[in-house]
Amino acid sequence: MSIAYLNGHWSKPEDAKISVFDRGFMFGDGVYEVMPVYHGHIFTLDQHIARLKRSMAEVRIQSPLDASAWKVLLEEAVSRSGEQNALIYLQVTRGVAPRSHAFPDHHESALVVTARRLRFLQGDGVDVITIPDIRWKRCDIKSISLLPNVLGKQQAKDSGASEAWMVDSGGQVTEGTLSNAWIVTERGELITRDVSHAILNGITRQAVLRLATGAEIAFSERPFTVNEAKAAREAFITGTTVLVTPVVRIDGEPVGNGRTGEFTAKLLAFYARHMDNQGKET
Repeated sequence: MSIAYLNGHWSKPEDAKISVFDRGFMFGDGVYEVMPVYHGHIFTLDQHIARLKRSMAEVRIQSPLDASAWKVLLEEAVSRSGEQNALIYLQVTRGVAPRSHAFPDHHESALVVTARRLRFLQGDGVDVITIPDIRWKRCDIKSISLLPNVLGKQQAKDSGASEAWMVDSGGQVTEGTLSNAWIVTERGELITRDVSHAILNGITRQAVLRLATGAEIAFSERPFTVNEAKAAREAFITGTTVLVTPVVRIDGEPVGNGRTGEFTAKLLAFYARHMDNQGKET
């Protein structure tokens, strides 16, 4: 079932209410994390908490919990949900204050946690479209201000695609609206955008790079153009809810043979084993 935690109180999600003066509601003044639960255990918990803390520090939001309390709270959310495979959404805002752009004098952050059954993006492959990247210049912060991503995702849906790859002013792919973007060159090298303010350093992205290192698969972290992506041998996206999902068409043009490629299938198998192993070891 679904469960919600709001500022110290557990309830059904539909019963949790926030103030109209919460700065997350008024300004999008907050950060978030999305964490998967497999076999009853939170996957890559430490990495998600580390990224959350970084996001809070970058926007100067006071952490509502100390280091040890985060794990306790999130594990309780899993327990209360009763789900073996679930998705945890965690949001921290600057709290409730009269509407004013400057930070309030108090440091009382607001915390929301929800847990619900996990549903993956599934299928034999997805189509992506390319769109201009109109986001702010700190995409490395997991901010709740996601309007450009929402518009891009809807544009993809309206086009009959599953995802949109955002493209910077230099014609290079940054990332998807909810995923990191990858290609495989004709030489069999994995390429994904390097970590900077231009992208979010996805937890799944990091895991795939570690798996590629362990499997001695060559990779490079660098920008790539739309034309390079369309000429690639394979392409795929990574993310908490999409895992490793093949991209079979870009702007209507087939990638490679238009089917899931060898490298993508191998990485997905590696990642599935990695999840199973962590669930067994935890």
